[in-house]
Amino acid sequence: MGSVQRAMRLLETVAAHAYGAPAKQLARETGLALPTAYHLLRTLVHEGYLRREKGLFFLGDAAERLGRSGAQQKRRSTVADTLAHWRDSIGVPVYYAMYRDGEIEVMCVSASRQAPAVEEWADFRETGHAHAIGQCLLSQLDDDARRDHLARYPVRPITPYTVRDNDALLRRLARTRRMEPVVERQEYAVGTVCAAVPITVGTTAATMAISLPVHQADRLMPAAQRMQAEIGRHLGSLTLSISI
Repeated sequence: MGSVQRAMRLLETVAAHAYGAPAKQLARETGLALPTAYHLLRTLVHEGYLRREKGLFFLGDAAERLGRSGAQQKRRSTVADTLAHWRDSIGVPVYYAMYRDGEIEVMCVSASRQAPAVEEWADFRETGHAHAIGQCLLSQLDDDARRDHLARYPVRPITPYTVRDNDALLRRLARTRRMEPVVERQEYAVGTVCAAVPITVGTTAATMAISLPVHQADRLMPAAQRMQAEIGRHLGSLTLSISI
């Protein structure tokens, strides 16, 4: 444990020197004996956490990867906390999804016993035509990208309410107004209604969505509009976080 603590002190000290620092300076600033500092520095260089150039030590690739991973985890935590807040304040399960590399990716779902999420009984990636999340993401793409997606994942009825073919879906998407919530009723799961709010994250299509049992369908649009207002108020602080 002592060696780990000393190694961490060295890493933190090296990180504070953007232009590098020699072993003697690092030993002095960390309060370590010079032989101990040399031994730990050599080990950290060998493991890739530090690199040595012309007698100076800098953070290595392994340490930088660790830092990026920590930052990414912090962003994910920010999104998860925000979704949980909206789940509890609005009283609905909340979903966050993105369209990346030609695929629909559900990045985060915040649900509870009081606000259960829709069960993914048919792969969300393959059934984007049927659920509000997918329809909202596809509505943000250009026509070529939509047709490419449907060539890989063609429309297929999965409930009696699902849109029937690619052309019918494309016509619906073309009528969708920019930044307007997308609503689907029992198209993905019988007994469930959903609404998805479009979000712009740079050039990436993204959405936050909610779902409710069909007997609470009258709550759907008020809840979606409330969430859209919340997104508008917090989007500035969330912009970096939601690019997880």
